[in-house]
Amino acid sequence: MTKSLVLIFFIFLGLNSCETSKIEADTLVINATIWTANPAEIKVEAMAISADTILAIGTFSEVKKFQGATTEIIDVKGRFITPGFIDSHVHLLMGGNALLSVELRDASSKDEFISRIAKHTATLNPSDWIVEGNWDHTLWGGELPSKEWIDEFTSDNPVAIYRMDGHMILANSAALKIAGIDKFTPEVANGEIVRHANGEPTGILKSEAMNLVLNKIPNLTSDQKKLAIQKAQDYLLSQGVTSIHDVDSLGGFPILKKMLRAGDLKVRVYSADPLHKFKTVVKERRIDTNWLKNGLLKGFVDGSLGSHTAAFLEPYSDKENDKGLFITNPDEMYSWIVEADKKNLQITIHAIGDRANQSLLNNYEQLIKEEGAADRRLRVEHAQHLAKEDIKKIGKLGVIASVQPYHAIDDGRWAEEVIGSERIKTSYAFQSLLNNNAKLAFGSDWPVAPASPLKGIYAAVTRKTTDSKNPYGWVPKQKISVEDALIAYTINGAYASFDDKAKGSLEVGKLADFIVLSGNLLEVDSNKISDIQVLSTYIGGLKVYENPKTLE
Repeated sequence: MTKSLVLIFFIFLGLNSCETSKIEADTLVINATIWTANPAEIKVEAMAISADTILAIGTFSEVKKFQGATTEIIDVKGRFITPGFIDSHVHLLMGGNALLSVELRDASSKDEFISRIAKHTATLNPSDWIVEGNWDHTLWGGELPSKEWIDEFTSDNPVAIYRMDGHMILANSAALKIAGIDKFTPEVANGEIVRHANGEPTGILKSEAMNLVLNKIPNLTSDQKKLAIQKAQDYLLSQGVTSIHDVDSLGGFPILKKMLRAGDLKVRVYSADPLHKFKTVVKERRIDTNWLKNGLLKGFVDGSLGSHTAAFLEPYSDKENDKGLFITNPDEMYSWIVEADKKNLQITIHAIGDRANQSLLNNYEQLIKEEGAADRRLRVEHAQHLAKEDIKKIGKLGVIASVQPYHAIDDGRWAEEVIGSERIKTSYAFQSLLNNNAKLAFGSDWPVAPASPLKGIYAAVTRKTTDSKNPYGWVPKQKISVEDALIAYTINGAYASFDDKAKGSLEVGKLADFIVLSGNLLEVDSNKISDIQVLSTYIGGLKVYENPKTLE
């Protein structure tokens, strides 16, 4: 029997005897407004915790009987409590590295972009690589950066910095030289080397072409990976994130296993491997604990909207005859999906454009038809731009839409210029998906976007773009309720990793992962949601983060 089942068994015995008072909780959380994510008991005021598990939840009088001589009392003074947030799409090592590298996400001009890189370079040793960055060229008018912008400051340091969507990099001359890229380098299938008029590379590499440089970057050492993960998990806890689905492919899983054994893992992790490497996952011992598990496989159909590498049914509005590209063709994708499914591995696939999503859904439909119905919990990562008929198909097939709401208020600044006024009606179509019985699991795609569920909820509920030019919401028909957004960040996130029996809601027998917020999400003006702060984060009943401002 698992720890939770044993605990429930003894609770049952106790509640059916006169000895109930002898069952003592380690902790009582009282004077709270608790949103449980459990529809049978959605709002309560107190909770009793034993070890890492919820012993009782309900009114104060119902949980007080579990108070013992050594029980700790946590009075949250009426604060709002939710289950710990589950971020269903995080790049853990990339996020940690981004915190340790140059921050370009909000660089709003060419000069600022250049100066930040120059300043960061001055702190490095010669030959140290400059990576991550996560720049956004739309913030300075849409001009793509080039190697000439930064070569003067980075001659001794190779540069490979991502655009924020992760499907385009800027490489400086030092990095291009290491990779052997020049005007004579042939084009790369499913990618692009952007060139000046004379054929010289500008430094911008898209999709598969990025690997020419990325494959030359020295692998991170174990110590570097551990430092990045430690930095990342501290940040995640400060945002109220207690569990993540790590879709990184930088080899962090062995480090996570060592951290688990050493007791250094602070966030619960569901770790993904590349879909095409499913045989490796099968050969290695599977791990499935409350803190760390694997068995998720991630593949790619296409690229991203911002880099014009997302695959569409019709051409981009601003680039005639360009429909984007496929990273993996449908037949190859299907063969991988079938083989992985036969090994009982969960599948999640990146799809951005409507053509990419349609192709993937056809693959999923074929899998179900040929291999039979099963509890697969197939996922599509992003599902950003959908044909109307495919919104219905996602619900019909029971596919989980693992989506990132912050992208909607980011891309909403410029997406209409790229795909037109008609296609944006079904972009980030959260409400339409819910109307068609689809299950939404929310995430951030950090470091592409902030790993802040509160900002994600704000984005899903208001759809007010980050440039303040859509005060009533970008494509407002796709706004959803706060409660639906909370469900997507809690119990649906747990469902998306086959963990809904253990976490995702605050119920007897489930893990005591919860957060205390400075405001009531269900009552506050939606425009003020992003002002609410995480005051404290608890995992397994233990406080793992406290806001420096603390409870007042």
